[in-house]
Amino acid sequence: MAINEHPILAQVVLGYSPMIDRERAVSATRLTVFPVRPDAALDAAALLAAVAEVWPEAGGKVALNVVSETLLQDLLRAQPSANLMLEVPAFMACNPELSAYIQALYGRGNTLLLKGRPRLELPRDVLPCFKHSIIDLADERRSDSLAPPGVTRQITHMQAGVRTLAELDASFKRGAVAVLGWPIDDMVQPQGGQAQPDLATILELMRRINKEESIDRLEDTLKLDPTLAFKLLRYINSPAFGLRVEVGSFRHALMLLGYTRLKRWLALLLASASKDRDMKPVMFAALRRGLLMEELTRASAGGNDEQMRNEAFICGVFSLLDRMMKQSFSDLLKAVPVPDSVRQALVDRTGPYQPFLEVVRAVENESLFDVRDSAERLLLGVGEINRAVLRALAQAMQIQ
Repeated sequence: MAINEHPILAQVVLGYSPMIDRERAVSATRLTVFPVRPDAALDAAALLAAVAEVWPEAGGKVALNVVSETLLQDLLRAQPSANLMLEVPAFMACNPELSAYIQALYGRGNTLLLKGRPRLELPRDVLPCFKHSIIDLADERRSDSLAPPGVTRQITHMQAGVRTLAELDASFKRGAVAVLGWPIDDMVQPQGGQAQPDLATILELMRRINKEESIDRLEDTLKLDPTLAFKLLRYINSPAFGLRVEVGSFRHALMLLGYTRLKRWLALLLASASKDRDMKPVMFAALRRGLLMEELTRASAGGNDEQMRNEAFICGVFSLLDRMMKQSFSDLLKAVPVPDSVRQALVDRTGPYQPFLEVVRAVENESLFDVRDSAERLLLGVGEINRAVLRALAQAMQIQ
């Protein structure tokens, strides 16, 4: 069954965030599931089927954060694939009626995460089933690497609700094995110096494409960065591109791509060109923002407009470029060519793509009410938003 065909997607609201390890790499995706109606009876098997479209058993890892006690109980009784991690609130973990199901999931190889601090002691046969606990930053009682009197943790913990790099660093200093959240809210601090060579070459190529310069000029610029040239040839010869013959020259590769696809490919590279490990979560977000913006545009009234979809994609990918380049958008976009509608969204927070960005941010913030409100402004249903989210996340996994 394709993502479009899962009826349960009209009954829930989805949000997502990365699970970030100590090396700042994204080790898994956290998918938050809210019921649209708290009293609705939701089908656990249907939810697992929709999730499996993006994260099949042999695919990447996903942690399900289900904000519905009845649905979560049904999931505990189900048989999800081993790559699916399940967050279990502490009050449910203390319920002896659920102990057998928790132990059965643990025995099947599923990773179980204990969410929040238990008010009662967990049953002895249940505690070993949990690999990590999840402590929200707002509930964190450790001010440094030492625990205050009376605070002990029998299992390692993850820190949730992280929004800045300072909070990220502090969480790891306190002993967290991973964090859940988006450490992308730091104020942009302008810095001097030139961009890294690969970033500079990408920006120069985009400037030349915008001026519709000749293939010869583009090839000369590409040759300045052998790594970038290698990536182009690897991309053009990949199975995803579907060519029957191997392309060995830069010129041929540029001609086959054309200006529009070349600009899109460069935008993707720009979102992953930084060598700063703190930028890994930002790059994770930027790629998914671009793909989600494109999918949302496809679902809207402008879905048949290829130019609009491409511009929405660029807008999403570039929406975190100020953090990557450490420059304000007003300064940055003087050198980076973008359509006026994209400039309006990034600099002025207006224009046709601003409502789509609001949906993306609401999904990232895992906010039920914000997702519904922003979706209504676009005249889209939650089912359309959710399908766009899952399609974007699936495409991002294929690209990476």
